[in-house]
Parts: sequence; structure tokens; C-alpha cells
Amino acid sequence: MGQSQNNLCMKNQEIDETYVRSTYDLIKRQNLSLSRIFYAALFYMLANRLPDTPMPGSYISGRFRKWLCSRIFKNCGKDVRIHSSIDFGTGVDLELGDHSSINKKCWVSNDTVIGKNVMMGPEVFILSSSHNFDNPEIPMRQQGAPSRLPVVIGDDVWIGTRSIILRGIRVGNHSIVAAGSVVTKDVEDWSIVGGNPAKVIGIRRNK
Repeated sequence: MGQSQNNLCMKNQEIDETYVRSTYDLIKRQNLSLSRIFYAALFYMLANRLPDTPMPGSYISGRFRKWLCSRIFKNCGKDVRIHSSIDFGTGVDLELGDHSSINKKCWVSNDTVIGKNVMMGPEVFILSSSHNFDNPEIPMRQQGAPSRLPVVIGDDVWIGTRSIILRGIRVGNHSIVAAGSVVTKDVEDWSIVGGNPAKVIGIRRNK
């Protein structure tokens, strides 16, 4: 490694260390209460592994998951559905509106805002973080990350299976994200988008 590259690595060492935080560092940074830590641990260690639709016992398991999430999330609306095998980090700033759902094997960043009446297919990924890569002289893992930008999902939205919604995106009210889409730009109200990158493929009503 050349001297200039070595200096750049040393300069970015402090940024790189933010990715090697201990559990204590995470708790401190997100100001997590002991009760929230307890409920989150109970969710991931037990409730997240319990039966899901259409297996026997799925109704009681779903109610248990919903009860835990109401104590974990910043806001958890009424009549929501929380399926199994999901990941929402600590959930500390996650908001889930009335009658909305997080489906099986979804990965939802812990600061996502989800409106009312949102349907979500399985294996949806919603991301609020990214990674710096501008400096070609040092490994990308040492370049740190830009500030988090939460995804905001409006009301009455349908997000199809295996869709990916990237950092800082707003998905408008009454819109549809087709299965397998990669959403890289904001989605207007009443729009139907699909593809990689996602583009408008339809409008749900005439303006």
C-alpha cells in the first residue's frame, strides 16, 4: 500500500469504526429503553419464529407479534398484520398505519414510515441507508455512509413481492409497485410503477 493510500485509510478509520459498534453502542446511540430491548428480543427469539398463515395457530401468533410491535415501534396502528420471519432492526422509529401489514420475510428499515391500508407482498426490502463510494483510492467499506433518509409509504399502497425501495423514496398515496421492482425515484399518487429501475407503467385514475 502506497503512503498516500495509507494516509487516506487512516483518515477514514474513524468512519469505518462506526460499522463495528457493540450492542451497547447501538443501545446508547438509539436511546433504547430496557422495555423496548426486552420486547424486541422476545420478538426475534420467539414470536418471529411462530406459525404464520395458513398454519394452525397463526391467528394467535399474529396477535402476539402485533402486541410486541405495538411496544417496539414508534407507532403501530390498529388492525395491523405482522407476519413471521421479518426484520425491522430495532424498530425504534418505525411507523405502521392502521390496517397495514408487513409480510413474510420482509426487511424494513427501523425508521420507515408506512401509512394506512398498505399491502405488502413477501420479501419486500425497504432501505433507508446507503454507502459512500466516491473515493476510488480506498476500499468502499472504509468510506462510511451518508446520512439516513427514511422511506415514506403513503396510504392505500400495494407493494408487490420482492420489490426493493431505496433510501429516501416517497411512495405516493393509492399507488402500486409491481412485483420485483427496484424503486429509485419518488412515486406519484395513483401511479403504477414497475421494472428495474421502476418506471410508470399505468395510472389508476384519470386526472
